[in-house]
Amino acid sequence: MNVIDRYIGRAMLYSTLLVFAVLIGLFTFFEFIDKLDDVGRAAFGMWDVLSYLVLTLPKKAYELFPMAALLGTTMALSTLAVDSELIALRAAGVSLLRIVAAVAKTGLLFVLLAILIGEGIAPASEQLAQRNRAEAMRVGIQQDNNSIWLREGDNFVNIGEVLPDFSILRVNIYQFDQYNQLRNQVYAERAVYEGGRWRLQQVRQSQIAPDRIGVRNEAEQQWLSGVDPDVLGVFAVKPEGLSAWSLFRYIRHLSRNHQDTARYELALWYKLIAPLSTGVMVILAIPFVFTHPRSTGMGFRLFVGIMIGLAFFVLNRGFGFYSLLYGIPPLLGAILPTLAFFLLALFLLRRVA
Repeated sequence: MNVIDRYIGRAMLYSTLLVFAVLIGLFTFFEFIDKLDDVGRAAFGMWDVLSYLVLTLPKKAYELFPMAALLGTTMALSTLAVDSELIALRAAGVSLLRIVAAVAKTGLLFVLLAILIGEGIAPASEQLAQRNRAEAMRVGIQQDNNSIWLREGDNFVNIGEVLPDFSILRVNIYQFDQYNQLRNQVYAERAVYEGGRWRLQQVRQSQIAPDRIGVRNEAEQQWLSGVDPDVLGVFAVKPEGLSAWSLFRYIRHLSRNHQDTARYELALWYKLIAPLSTGVMVILAIPFVFTHPRSTGMGFRLFVGIMIGLAFFVLNRGFGFYSLLYGIPPLLGAILPTLAFFLLALFLLRRVA
């Protein structure tokens, strides 16, 4: 029986890799066309486009994994059906359940690979891609691992964090004189943009003179700056670029700062459910092959698989946005499409058993 597992597994791996290459190439080409509009803005050039596309490949692979698994499994099993190999297996006494188990073993490998990409590779590469793009698009603004630096005239500003509502935390403003001597330093726990200007909260201002330093605390202070939320928005934390554990910690952080966490909770549940979605797509491919093992051509099966994959992709994302719009719990918004397709797979398996 291990021979059957290996044979079916190799066919699935080969077909899935082929589908992956086609899907990633297609989606990368579309994004390349889209990003060409940014070429020439600030310091963003063609090399930045290519670097961005390469760094976002893991995220694309993670998002496309369920569709690639569905199409790859459909292609592999269809090839075996057209060559009468599935009929030979059934005639030799191999049950449908045993073939499903062989497919499921390779599907488990797909699930583990999806977890590795989604939790280990994609978050780091996506954050690097977004940071490089933001820095290239905004000359004079730099981001390190912990904060954002920008310059306004003779002043240097350090921002600790940009929250989803575009308020900012841990703001340090360093003011220098014409001799490049630090004369004033303002620290604020939080800043909110209102009426075309920033309102600093919980402020500590330090006046630095050659012979002394004067410190003054204020509840609020106005900050006139040319930096608006649209500029800082590119540095806000994107939920798609975080691992599940980082999302969990960031949700707790946002809750302590009285921020709306629904979008991030939805992204967290997507992260947790995405590997299961890959497994569901693998199982869903089996009934379409065994309904008419030889009479239906591979082209028709692949067309059906593409339609199912697109339907899942659209429904999965669309229902998530719908849940945010109408206040549906994020868990339901993330899990219902996968659950619906899982029940469909079980129903179709029972019909062909």
